[in-house]
Amino acid sequence: MEARTLTRGSRVGKNKAAPAIEGAARAGFTARGVIYLLVGILALQIAFGDSGKQADQGGALQEVAQKPFGGFLLWALGIGLVGMALWRLSEAVFGAAGPDGHKWKKRLASAARAVFYGFVAYTVLSFAAGSGGSGSSDGKSRDATAKAMDLPAGQWLVGAAGVGVLCAGIWMAVQAIRRKYHKHMRLGEMSHRVRQTVDVTGVGGGVARGLVFAVAGGFAVRAAMDYEPDKAKGMDDTLRSFTETPAGPWLLVAIAIGLMLFGVFSFAMAKWRKV
Repeated sequence: MEARTLTRGSRVGKNKAAPAIEGAARAGFTARGVIYLLVGILALQIAFGDSGKQADQGGALQEVAQKPFGGFLLWALGIGLVGMALWRLSEAVFGAAGPDGHKWKKRLASAARAVFYGFVAYTVLSFAAGSGGSGSSDGKSRDATAKAMDLPAGQWLVGAAGVGVLCAGIWMAVQAIRRKYHKHMRLGEMSHRVRQTVDVTGVGGGVARGLVFAVAGGFAVRAAMDYEPDKAKGMDDTLRSFTETPAGPWLLVAIAIGLMLFGVFSFAMAKWRKV
């Protein structure tokens, strides 16, 4: 009886906050789309020889800052990502959309995403405020790995984190291939052509994003095994590593296009995602 009352109370609270939550979520997806689109464009420029670019969040924010009204756009991106974090937090508190959204596994996953997007929002807002909060992801990755390895059992912690990121990347790619995002979208409101476009961006973008995460996790595992923090790589160095494969820069071209597709997919989520 008590559990039923708590569930009913959560639903009432969620219904009251629904308009604000929906707006926050859609702003968050839009901000995420802008960042991935820019990272993809920067990676594409690197693939074609412009090695001076930085293909990660910091590089994307620097590109935004150089545009007209760049300061305003940076604040808008940061606030949008705050919205994403708040939406995920609301899912952790009230439950997510869907019949199984109230389950503890879903709530725990939403809480983890809220923390992640909260951190990303903080770095973007710090950059907008002039604090330089979004420097090179490579340097941050190496510094964090070195500090973690200094902890008791640090080598194991780094290795476990790397395995976690690697598995998360594989999971993202598989979920994209299986088109699991369909259950989260209002497909009935789309035309046939729009739905095809969403599938192209969702599958292509999700696979590219998952591959980047998986490779970054692999580098962290190698850094832990060799006890060399410098072998851990952020997004920029991870993307550059694709040019060192037999496929050369063309694999990076494919990944870059995939990240751009994920940016477009995020815009689609901003419009048609069930919240």
